[in-house]
Amino acid sequence: MKHVDEYRDGVLTRALLSEIAATITQPWRIMEVCGGQTHAILKSGLDQLLPPQIELIHGPGCPVCVTPLELIDKAIALASRPDVIFVSYGDMLRVPGSERDLFSVRGAGGDVRIVYSPLDALRIARENPSKTVVFFAIGFETTAPANAMSVVQAKAQGIRNYAMLVSHVTVPPAICGIMESPDARVDGFLAAGHVCTVMGYWEYGPLAEKYRVPIVVTGFEPVDMVRGILRCVKQLEAGRAEVENAYERSVSYAGNRPAQAIISRVFEPTDRAWRGIGIIPLSGYRLRDEFAEYDAEQRFPEVQAIDTRESGLCISGQVLQGIKKPFQCPAFGGQCTPQSPLGATMVSSEGACAAYYRYGRYSASLTHPEITS
Repeated sequence: MKHVDEYRDGVLTRALLSEIAATITQPWRIMEVCGGQTHAILKSGLDQLLPPQIELIHGPGCPVCVTPLELIDKAIALASRPDVIFVSYGDMLRVPGSERDLFSVRGAGGDVRIVYSPLDALRIARENPSKTVVFFAIGFETTAPANAMSVVQAKAQGIRNYAMLVSHVTVPPAICGIMESPDARVDGFLAAGHVCTVMGYWEYGPLAEKYRVPIVVTGFEPVDMVRGILRCVKQLEAGRAEVENAYERSVSYAGNRPAQAIISRVFEPTDRAWRGIGIIPLSGYRLRDEFAEYDAEQRFPEVQAIDTRESGLCISGQVLQGIKKPFQCPAFGGQCTPQSPLGATMVSSEGACAAYYRYGRYSASLTHPEITS
């Protein structure tokens, strides 16, 4: 299939890997921000095929994984109300809260439904006027435009029984948080192509300059990933710290301006807690005052008092910051599996722990089959 198979080409991927090996002269640590990229790397075995001087560090770009425990508990409290229909993307239903998850609420009789679009949530609200439909709005900038549009449409159509529990986070402040951490160990970044398709990459130039790190916008297929790593290595070897676009077929410098406009119309920046990491200033979105009536936390103010703490056994916060690999967690693969997860990084389809478990990375010494041609 054009635009898919050509970016999974084994011959081209190996040629790019050979070019990386011929270019690199010293160790470099490169973080792929996106959890989808982490899965692409492990699925294709790129982590085993790259030169040993390159350490790939897995970043916090999994929206399910970084949704704080406190917000999961708020979701569970809302979903348990008899006057609420709680709707969410499927990944969120298995994320463990302090005592249970949303699947458990549904099993106990709560009206919890899986949707594929916020427009599905609006439809459910129209069909059930006697209940409040609460949509769990999670994600990075990628999902924010559609979620924002649902609020605009709800207001335009006079749908008053619709609300959102907002957990949106944004990438640039996360990069700042990573680089300003005392444990920072990142030499370069691979930026998430889908986020940049919406937002462009105009925000990244000041970050590359401030922290002296190259940032390369990268796609999700093996050729995309290796090409992004190669460009990052070339910059590092030359002592440059610039923003490059290695995902030209999807990403432009300016991004999708109408999508950015709808985000700005509905949301405003706010401090946001990231699961396992803590509060990163101005790293998320909240509804503007004009749309406050659609804020589930304001409509049900009792949930604002919910405050919870993470499990001391789970090290997902250190995994999300790139400080540790999943197999370095004592619970990995034993007490913590996809069937009985302790943390969100094992639940989510984009979580690093789930990727390591799925693709058999139980130690740093495992080999993996090469990419098929």
